[in-house]
Amino acid sequence: MRLSVEVDEAEIDQALDATVRRLSQQIKVPGFRPGHVPRQVLEARLGGAGALRRQAISDALPDLYAKAVSDTELDPIAAPQIDLTSGDDNGPVTFDAVVEVRPSVSVGGYAGLVVTLPNPGVTEADVDAQVDRLREQSGELEVVGRPATDGDYVTIDLHGRRPGADDLDVQDYLYEVGSNNAVPGLDEQLRGKKAGDIVEFASALPSGSQPTGEGAQGVTAPEESQIRVLVKEVKRKVLPEATDAWAKEASEFDTLTALREDVRSRLAQLRRVQAQVALRERGLAALVELVQDEPPQTLVDAEVSERLHDLGHRLQARNLTVEQFLAASGRDEQALIGEIRAEAAYAVRGDLALRALADAEHLEVDEAELDRAIADMAAELGATPRDLRRRLEHGGRLSAVRSDRRKAKALAWLLEHVELVDDDGNPISRDELRAEDSNEDAAGVRGSSEVEGQPVADGEAQS
Repeated sequence: MRLSVEVDEAEIDQALDATVRRLSQQIKVPGFRPGHVPRQVLEARLGGAGALRRQAISDALPDLYAKAVSDTELDPIAAPQIDLTSGDDNGPVTFDAVVEVRPSVSVGGYAGLVVTLPNPGVTEADVDAQVDRLREQSGELEVVGRPATDGDYVTIDLHGRRPGADDLDVQDYLYEVGSNNAVPGLDEQLRGKKAGDIVEFASALPSGSQPTGEGAQGVTAPEESQIRVLVKEVKRKVLPEATDAWAKEASEFDTLTALREDVRSRLAQLRRVQAQVALRERGLAALVELVQDEPPQTLVDAEVSERLHDLGHRLQARNLTVEQFLAASGRDEQALIGEIRAEAAYAVRGDLALRALADAEHLEVDEAELDRAIADMAAELGATPRDLRRRLEHGGRLSAVRSDRRKAKALAWLLEHVELVDDDGNPISRDELRAEDSNEDAAGVRGSSEVEGQPVADGEAQS
């Protein structure tokens, strides 16, 4: 976009005075103290009055451009290319600024978006499964005479011959059949076997560390190894009966009913949190899908740079190099950059989509809302709202704070207006996503986040 600006002579005179004051302090002239060098002397040093005027215009152009942007409410996303068109010698000054501005995108159809969420409801089967997980912790192993099946525990002696490495030799190893966390192929061999059985089979085991260069150690590709296993015992896990006595012993509750109610409450809390997170992510994704235009590369490049800078800081805080991070994550530099660029492009599309929604719904941020946002930021930074506002204004960041708050309002509007359904297409009420207890806090959420994968009784799940 081309922005044409005219500056009257009075502003140029002010710019001249400012430049004279600055140069009078900076330029050392014999016989004159800093700050007291006459204008005529400065003109002579620079090559005449015209040269001093041109210097003053050059000094003033950034502020003149910033004022023009503010007056026209443009939203530039890159540095401008400024061309002085007249007034470099005398009279009013005019200049053109060619600048890339943030584009407006269309989000047509946002009012009819449907978002699918995990159902936040808790069934009796869900509670049963969690109670059974807790019972698993209290289970005892009992020797059985039948063949082993998945879930049974077998005591075995295992011997394996590995080419180029030490042999495997394990005695009285207790292994859960079906866990698939030991020798490849072991589970298939153990199913249907009973105490006293011996199985022999070939398995692809790593052949161990071999020299790959001077002073280097490396792991060679897996080679076929011969495995011999003696099954010594087969045991099944016997779970305690779910009774009041068991509940009192295994948890803080005196009755099974109280334990089940606690499990139900924690599950419901976790499901609400999961659904709320999914609503935010999927709601925004649905809005972004409406944006057909490709995001400007200028914005994507800036987002990539910011993410790389942030990654560097986080790695530095952990005393990690980029090379170590790449090695640990199994990626090369190009793959990492590609992932970051894809994430950056999505973030830019989301930013543009929320701005478009705010425009469509006429969402604005008034001064009271802006003051609250600054107060919240100041509290986090340990500053006063007045000082922070002054710093934001001086750095030209106040509009960014307003914009961020406006996008937050747009996202809140979106999440309150999309239609919610579960995986089966059944409607979900927003009341199901709201906490029943207004005192639920972050600590409660952290405790409940362990529910799905671990038992939930206090003293078990939160240790």
